[in-house]
Amino acid sequence: MKNKVRVGIIGGAGYTGGEAIRILVNHPGVELVYVHSNSNAGNLLSDVHADLLGDTDMRFTDTIGTDIDVMFLCVGHGDARKFLEANPIPDNIRIIDLSQDFRLKASSSINGRQFVYGLPEMNRELIRTAMNIANPGCFATCLQLGLLPLAANGQLKGDVHISAATGSTGAGQKLAATSHFSWRANNLSVYKAFEHQHLREIGESVKKLMPDFAGEINFIPYRGDFTRGIIASIYINSDLTIEDAKALYKDYYKDAVFTHVSDKNINLKQVVNTNKCLVSLEKHGDKLLVMSAIDNLLKGASGQAVQNMNIMFGLDEKEGLRLKASAF
Repeated sequence: MKNKVRVGIIGGAGYTGGEAIRILVNHPGVELVYVHSNSNAGNLLSDVHADLLGDTDMRFTDTIGTDIDVMFLCVGHGDARKFLEANPIPDNIRIIDLSQDFRLKASSSINGRQFVYGLPEMNRELIRTAMNIANPGCFATCLQLGLLPLAANGQLKGDVHISAATGSTGAGQKLAATSHFSWRANNLSVYKAFEHQHLREIGESVKKLMPDFAGEINFIPYRGDFTRGIIASIYINSDLTIEDAKALYKDYYKDAVFTHVSDKNINLKQVVNTNKCLVSLEKHGDKLLVMSAIDNLLKGASGQAVQNMNIMFGLDEKEGLRLKASAF
């Protein structure tokens, strides 16, 4: 392996692209070779991502370079597949795609490239030898990390009930009726109830770990009145004691470097601006309540993508991701 991993980013002007840049320009094991953007070619990265002022003097380019080791696709849903169809990338270049285009088994390949689902807490060994990674969705990451220990131990014995709220950055940078400040501020709304697209990848992961799962995963997503983070409440009927449930979760995540089981109630400020997932558990009668929280742009997107890159290239999994939460 070269001294530093050479990285190119496609689609660097959006939120996920900006977060990937922010991490990678400070990553000691990486050389950021280029950041591609058709609409911003020639502009300074810091003209678009003001938080990068003083960190880099790089400019966006409209040239797709191939003298790299790995390419991050930070483009919109549907656009990653179109990009790879229009721009054949040499087979020796690894690809980490942050869109939803290759997450499901039925659509996980293109031009001979096979994508591995990039959830390290479930697929670390597959990621280690993969050439192509489909980075999980933000809701999918948060909810799966709340469910995987139960699925892996055959403890999802009925329907699963989930409510979760996400920050406005989850809607992307493009202005929309439900994402602009005056609508989002002091407001709360449900969207895509029972039909969110991330349910399909969650379902595939649960079935992988617990093939006989026959229940429904009922999911109500909320648009939150904040910019970053996802917090989810998940409950199921369970005969586990709280002591047994905590032991099960702590054992499942004993080797996870970013997912931690808390003995106290969790909140968003503990995870925002980090690559962590925090999970907590409560028992109420025959109901087991699982709380899960992440930063949607980091563990739910760009941070997890860098975590996957670290695993793929044999780097310390936490390299470039030792980020402290902005608690106040």
